[in-house]
Amino acid sequence: MLLASFDRWVGALLADDGIDMPFMGGSNDVEATIIARSDGIVVGTAAIDHMLQIWAPSLKITWWAGDGKRVTKGHEIATIQGDREVLLAMERSILNVLGQLSGIATEAKRWSAIAPGQIACTRKTVWGLMDKWAVHLGGGLTHRLNKFDATMIKENDLASMLDDIDGHANRIAHYLQEVDLETCGAFLEIEVRENKEAIIAAALWAKRREEGAKKLVIMLDNFGPERCKEVAQELTEMSLREHVILEASGGIQFEDLDQWHECGLDVLSTSAINRGTSPLDISMLMAGA
Repeated sequence: MLLASFDRWVGALLADDGIDMPFMGGSNDVEATIIARSDGIVVGTAAIDHMLQIWAPSLKITWWAGDGKRVTKGHEIATIQGDREVLLAMERSILNVLGQLSGIATEAKRWSAIAPGQIACTRKTVWGLMDKWAVHLGGGLTHRLNKFDATMIKENDLASMLDDIDGHANRIAHYLQEVDLETCGAFLEIEVRENKEAIIAAALWAKRREEGAKKLVIMLDNFGPERCKEVAQELTEMSLREHVILEASGGIQFEDLDQWHECGLDVLSTSAINRGTSPLDISMLMAGA
């Protein structure tokens, strides 16, 4: 899946840069070095290898920092040798891919250093699975890779499936009692908007656990740290906490991460770690530049 993602995104990025045919190479060989201009986590080397193998096989790259490697300002990441015109044509796409994915991994590491094992990205991505790969190498969780990995039921799903039932809480109750466990995939997750909806979901699922069901993931949507803490405590007091995984989503900011980390939840999902992040500052310099 990841290699296929590389192929799709690399092809699109190169096409946007006016490259629609592989380069056959030339004889005017030069050498260039990719250098980190800031501290961070390198990600994208496998994608660059894939890109060069197909689109510019005459270029030879030697990596001094592989995927997941931490680098500091001034660190040499790679050396590239090959025809001058080919290298200049590929330069921008190489730096774009490496900078963007390394920036995501660096941001994911910043978050996961405070809340290890809790931070997950969402399906709100810029470059699809490549974003999720970078988050993973930065120490974050990938959640679902696509819609069909697991079953996530949100308000739009319930409204469209159960429009004859009034009230979000009633729809949650009906769905959880009727859902076929064999069709859920890796896990089942349901979005709630009120404390009572979380309690209803957990109570109903405790009964289904007797049928051998996996834990239910309850997404507390836009609850905030204090409300999330209340729900976690209520479920613990009612002996329901063991049947569910609690996930918070919506409005999660890095500045508040200490509060989120301590509110008793299992997972914090956010697109902030991969969307709108700053690329890692890197550059490519030819010998003698």
